[in-house]
Amino acid sequence: MILQGKRILLIISGGIAAYKSLDLIRRLRERGASVRPVMTAGAQAFVTPLAVGALAADKVFTDLFSREDEQDVGHIRLARDCDLVLIAPATADLMAKMANGLADDLASTILLATDRPVLVAPAMNPKMWWHPATCRNHATLVADGIRFVGPASGEMAESGEKGEGRMAEPLDIVAAVEDVLDPSSKPLLGRKAIVTSGPTHEPIDPVRYIANRSSGKQGHAIAGELARLGADVTLVSGPVTIPDPKGVRVVRVERAEEMRDAVLAALPADIAVMVAAVADWRVASAAGNKIKKQPGEAPPPLQLTENPDILKTVGHHAQRPALVVGFAAETQDVAENGRAKLERKGADYIVANDVSPQTGIMGGDRNTVKIIGKSGDEDWPDMDKQAVAEKLALLISSHFAG
Repeated sequence: MILQGKRILLIISGGIAAYKSLDLIRRLRERGASVRPVMTAGAQAFVTPLAVGALAADKVFTDLFSREDEQDVGHIRLARDCDLVLIAPATADLMAKMANGLADDLASTILLATDRPVLVAPAMNPKMWWHPATCRNHATLVADGIRFVGPASGEMAESGEKGEGRMAEPLDIVAAVEDVLDPSSKPLLGRKAIVTSGPTHEPIDPVRYIANRSSGKQGHAIAGELARLGADVTLVSGPVTIPDPKGVRVVRVERAEEMRDAVLAALPADIAVMVAAVADWRVASAAGNKIKKQPGEAPPPLQLTENPDILKTVGHHAQRPALVVGFAAETQDVAENGRAKLERKGADYIVANDVSPQTGIMGGDRNTVKIIGKSGDEDWPDMDKQAVAEKLALLISSHFAG
């Protein structure tokens, strides 16, 4: 077991999500880890040190100026005598202290003094999470090498508001702890990836649009697998009806131009996997009102204009990722069209699949693909889209392994 014998210093800060820390302690200990708790004053307003200490089977540390603990510089000992510092929940206030080097209580002093890996599980109101100050602090901490798990989206217990800000569930936090303490399981750790997924909807009028038959299942599965292997993933998704994959940052768009802009905004990156079925054309001038059918009259002509080629833009960009993977959905001459696309778009690999009507694959749950690379082709057997995602993520990780 990865956590057997590992020492976790758990910092619990103030917030209603502090009640989840009780279950988190139990989950960590049942996997063999020891948990030493530190509680802020705010945390003690939500859960008691007695409950935390009973579950951890250890002393709960609360006071920076404890006469007993500070005789041997206790905050330094706590900061170093562990394998990982875990903050769950982490408030906006504590994140701000961390980002700006403040140390006015035991928790913040430990965080400034530690040389161990730090994992943060934020929990706060959605507006607090997306406040520019919190966003700046989050970016600073990520740049400093601090790891994050969550926050998740959902309804806030204290306000009933919905949005991103819920603390990750205890088992998700445990999985993140295991990832940090076992880097070999994350070959893409430190790599940044951009994945596009789903269709684009190009409006004809307020109720009609041009689109491709894409469910987003393949792109979402690939984004999830890259994240599972440790990559920091931004998923740019067109309109889909499937859940977001875990552990990825999702940017939702509708039109091809919006998708291009979101992809370029996510650069620089190490990996780009362009899976989305982007509409090749859009209406040059979409109607502001619904186009009404007139009895006895022909439908009005639609003047089409070409959409931006996102894969080609990324493949030839000044900030081109080290690895660019494109997808080619073809109804005929799959290999020939895929290889032509490889050269034309500046990609390293093209994942070509046959979506002719007789295959019944477009939008389905299975895929049969051909991997076209500069050094040759590889045929993969028919498999479900999750298996394709796993196999492709391993191919990508092997590329960076040399």
